[in-house]
Amino acid sequence: MTRLLRGFAILLAAAARVFAADGGDTVAVIYNTNLPESRMVAEHYVERRKVPTNQMFGVDVNAASEAMSRSEFRDRMQRPIFDWLVAQKLFTPNPKKWSPAADRDYRFITNARIRYIVLCYGIPLKILRDSEIPQAPSDDLPEPLRGRNEAAVDADMALLPLSSQPFSLNGPVRNSLYLTTNAALLHPTNGIVMVGRLDGPTAAIARDLVDKAMQAETNGLWGRAYLDARGIAAPEYKLGDDWMRTSAEITRRMGFETVLDDKEATFSVAFPMSQIAFYAGWYDASASGPFTRPTVEFMPGAFAYHLHSFSATTLRSTNQQWVGPLLAKGATISFGSVDEPLLSGTPNVAAFLERLIYRRFSFAEAAYASQDFLSWQTTVVGDPLYRPFAQPPDVLHHKLERENNPLVSWSHLRVVGLNDATGLPVAESLKYLDGIPTTRRSAVLTEKEGDLRRSQKRLSAAVEAYTAAVKLDPSLQQKVRLLLAVGELQSILGREQEAFDAYLQLVTEMPDNPNASAAYHQLAGLARKLNRKSEAEKFTRLAEESRPPK
Repeated sequence: MTRLLRGFAILLAAAARVFAADGGDTVAVIYNTNLPESRMVAEHYVERRKVPTNQMFGVDVNAASEAMSRSEFRDRMQRPIFDWLVAQKLFTPNPKKWSPAADRDYRFITNARIRYIVLCYGIPLKILRDSEIPQAPSDDLPEPLRGRNEAAVDADMALLPLSSQPFSLNGPVRNSLYLTTNAALLHPTNGIVMVGRLDGPTAAIARDLVDKAMQAETNGLWGRAYLDARGIAAPEYKLGDDWMRTSAEITRRMGFETVLDDKEATFSVAFPMSQIAFYAGWYDASASGPFTRPTVEFMPGAFAYHLHSFSATTLRSTNQQWVGPLLAKGATISFGSVDEPLLSGTPNVAAFLERLIYRRFSFAEAAYASQDFLSWQTTVVGDPLYRPFAQPPDVLHHKLERENNPLVSWSHLRVVGLNDATGLPVAESLKYLDGIPTTRRSAVLTEKEGDLRRSQKRLSAAVEAYTAAVKLDPSLQQKVRLLLAVGELQSILGREQEAFDAYLQLVTEMPDNPNASAAYHQLAGLARKLNRKSEAEKFTRLAEESRPPK
């Protein structure tokens, strides 16, 4: 078996278990009749995904607020949408009236032509708490989850097939399909319609979510994975760290270059986070670290999520909470909480990634399979049809090769990652990289060669590879990482002048980079070793002046 096929074998095994991707005819698109931009987003989605025009519906809701009352949700969204779906024969309700004595397998929807609902920019985000709703017992729920009837609009709309059932609104409803590995079960006839929203700080950002999703479906979702745990052992919070660590193991085993930060602090603003395909972390209140930079290197189709109780209390801001800022900086899909969910009420991000990447679920399928509760606090933002791994990996690889698409470098990188995950020796991975002409033209693959040489303790060879990668048009943050690595290794090798040159290149070409202060500090020390007193004094001063705020 070739190294290419060996690398893809585990993914090809999963491919055989996946049914055909859903099309636009499985979607109902909902927009706000009081906001022209909402209809604009809806029409763009209908056009791109080829949704039948009779599957677009406008609701009369307040366009000035992201929140609505329970009665507004019921009377202006839930009932009108349900009645419209029935009128369009997209839902076929059971003619029998529900009763508590009904069999547990009783189906409220006997047939459905759709599986997804898309809520477009301008549809309210959250349902406010209603003190008039009687407090009903919820003995099957932990005490902290009981007695609350506020919810994300998406999470209540997901139960639309059961909306005639008098279930309690006090606390969440258990998702009977949590952790399912059969995506077909996520269906209105089983009580759930998958809801995603095209939303964000602006209508343009919301509209672009489908464009970026379809770009990644065509050319693949490529890049690196960054997972940010907290290094926490407290029992009440350990679950969050377990999810982050398991997520890192999943992305690594799926062949993606993966960074796991297991320290208490989140990634710093100086961390050179480049070419992001996947990001998940916790627990800052608002976007922080690398995500506060003017430009964030999200790849087309990227998933980004920060676990925080109020990560999605608004989607209209570019700097408050998390989901809005992540979308504004270029993420394609995300989810978050509109109100306090408690940790167990947030999505299991590891289950989400396993289903998205390995089982090749759609975004919405993966999102709803990873939620233990519905009628709760999670909003799902992005094109629900988005299926980034729909194409078998070998088919996509050969397609990129035929097109001379530069993204094929990432596919080769994934081959190396998959082979590493199956225990292939480093020497074999280096032989693979050396055997493909693409390596000599690719900063991505040449950096990987340097990483592999470094793992072998061959520091001079690693420096040579990193230095070559710097000259191959790397991304900005990749270039920062490469120059920092060259400076570090040249210092270890006792090559003060070469190390000095690397750090000087960084501050000269990227003086506003958050790593400048650390680079100036290194330059000051190296200048002293090189007996350049005046330069040492200058760089010491610049190190202080460029120190990033805490």
